[in-house]
Amino acid sequence: MAHCVTPLTSSMASLGCACRFFPSATTRAEAYSLPLLSPPPSTPRSSLKCLKSSPSVSPLFLNQKFQRRTLVHAPNAGGVVRSPTCFASDPDQLKGAREDIKELLKTTFCHPILVRLGWHDAGTYDKNIEEWPKRGGANGSLRFEIELKHAANAGLVNALKLLQPIKEKYPNVTYADLFQLASATAIEEAGGPKILMKYGRVDVSGSEQCPPEGKLPDAGPPSPAAHLRDVFYRMGLNDKEIVALSGAHTLGRSRPERSGWGKPETKYTKDGPGAPGGQSWTVQWLKFDNSYFKDIKETRDEDLLVLPTDAVLFEDPSFKVYAEKYADDQDTFFKDYAEAHSKLSNLGAEFDPPEGFSIDGGPAKAAPEKFVAAKYSYGKRELSDSMKQKIRAEYEAIGGSPDKPLQSNYFLNIMIVIAVLAFLASLVVN
Repeated sequence: MAHCVTPLTSSMASLGCACRFFPSATTRAEAYSLPLLSPPPSTPRSSLKCLKSSPSVSPLFLNQKFQRRTLVHAPNAGGVVRSPTCFASDPDQLKGAREDIKELLKTTFCHPILVRLGWHDAGTYDKNIEEWPKRGGANGSLRFEIELKHAANAGLVNALKLLQPIKEKYPNVTYADLFQLASATAIEEAGGPKILMKYGRVDVSGSEQCPPEGKLPDAGPPSPAAHLRDVFYRMGLNDKEIVALSGAHTLGRSRPERSGWGKPETKYTKDGPGAPGGQSWTVQWLKFDNSYFKDIKETRDEDLLVLPTDAVLFEDPSFKVYAEKYADDQDTFFKDYAEAHSKLSNLGAEFDPPEGFSIDGGPAKAAPEKFVAAKYSYGKRELSDSMKQKIRAEYEAIGGSPDKPLQSNYFLNIMIVIAVLAFLASLVVN
């Protein structure tokens, strides 16, 4: 394949760099770009080659219809063919795909663009829309050409090309799961925290189910803080999660000729790895740590990129609380980042099984049932908050919990004891 360089705009302005393909799949290292902001309207977009005309892109990316996978066993002695319903993705194949992604990262250093791919598939979620897949989110829609052509997704066709052989090797893994698996694995392999993930995401079936353009944040809006809140609040994320996720800019670099942001080359990027050039947010732009926050807070190195949406993290009073904390405490940053990334990866997803499953130790557990005092009382009248708290306290005091009902009826037992005592008292009196 020829050296075709395409822009990687994204999350905070092309979170990243350019990605390049080589004559052989993994003969040279190349670093890619990161998540979630799109270039300004004036930024020229490189033409994306139509996937249908690209021999290196499988037709699966264009027209695969999601089908629930079933395992058809050979007829048993009675001649019956059993077809048990299975999860959306095969757990064993997901494990195999994860190992292949780790090998891909070792040879291509594509950590940033894989993070960006997962973020952009999930980042279209709108919490105000209940219907799936209209609500957007992590549903694999980013594999379709119509969504790939959104300005914020420029260059992500290269991420699909990188994952294509893995998808073909593990056909019983959905695109939605593959994108999020690749994103979390890239963070972990770059030295970041372990991200607790659940799988079983269902894919959308056609391009008509792709979200409209304009769902992802911009890098240089007129009011950066307000813009970030407009976009991330729509996803159901809060200020702490906005700042924590911004820390992923510790990975990747930006190229001005492709994203409209950054310098053509700096002392940190002139020697690659991969194609030299671009401007990174951090000195070690393939290492996941808290240096993004430290570099912004401390000396503003002119060779390091600071976008308007980066600078505002230390200017906005609410954002600054978390940015300061993460600059001083990497462990806290890692903890909060892992939780925010996990939450982001589930946004808008439809799971099969509904509770999802883990590939790190059995099925993911469903959320505990919310305590409802009325379930443990009689009558239709709504109880007061103080009465609900009193009931709950009594319930838990004798070994119960909102998640695990008592084996016996506590109140009935009390009534029986009272009746027995009354009967014995009457005998004594008589």
